[in-house]
Amino acid sequence: MKLKQPNDFSNGTNKIVDITGPFRDYLMDFEILKLNAGDTYTNDQPLERAYLIIYGGIQVTFNGQTETMYRENYYDHNPVTLQLAPNTSVDITCTTDNTEIAIFKTENPDMTHNVLRRAEDTVVEERGKGFMNEAGTRITRTIIDKSIDPLSNLMLGEDMHYPGKWAGFPSHHHEQPEIYFYKFHPVNKKGFGLLKLGDDAVLLEENDTVLIPPNMDHPQVAAPGYAMYFIFAIRHLEGNPYIKPTFVEEHLWVEQPDAKLWPDH
Repeated sequence: MKLKQPNDFSNGTNKIVDITGPFRDYLMDFEILKLNAGDTYTNDQPLERAYLIIYGGIQVTFNGQTETMYRENYYDHNPVTLQLAPNTSVDITCTTDNTEIAIFKTENPDMTHNVLRRAEDTVVEERGKGFMNEAGTRITRTIIDKSIDPLSNLMLGEDMHYPGKWAGFPSHHHEQPEIYFYKFHPVNKKGFGLLKLGDDAVLLEENDTVLIPPNMDHPQVAAPGYAMYFIFAIRHLEGNPYIKPTFVEEHLWVEQPDAKLWPDH
């Protein structure tokens, strides 16, 4: 299901998915926080929370420490993310105009630690290189998964998706619910992509959110001329966490290994 953002985000908190609302089966809160220099924000909810800077700068105070977080843009720079345990109070003061932060929250009574995950902590992979005539080449940035943080209930990351290229293809699915959030570069609101969600084709445009139901295939492609960026957030299920496939495992889904889809060895 696509949740269309009809206008630019308002200053302050823009709620998109409510963990107690009509999409509660996705087990996550998702909102976009827009701030200008001097704006403040405070939160101490009893949820695991991840504050991912899309672009801009903030000063954060949590658990007795104060840190600066800055990201010039999402297409050239790795993400900076503050991950907080339930009930940890955070105070944010914005340091640059037009700052945008993606916030994901979920229940997690077992998490007790707080981590500032800097750009250099991101696991960066060039996926798709050498396969399918480079049709699926993309940059994947993993911020949190079970190998990085075994106690987190979130898998969180980004794809920076070359123009005309595919992601999630060959088609794949998983049992855990997932949220995608999209942007396009250059930012002139003319870029778009397409997502195959089950039997439906979903048009993807600037600031769209898509909810991926469990066990539904979801390959996607960027239109030529525009790089497609998306944040992916997966909620691990109790006793059934999502385990990211390796690069080789991802391409073992191809059923015709003799069709020149494989790299030279």
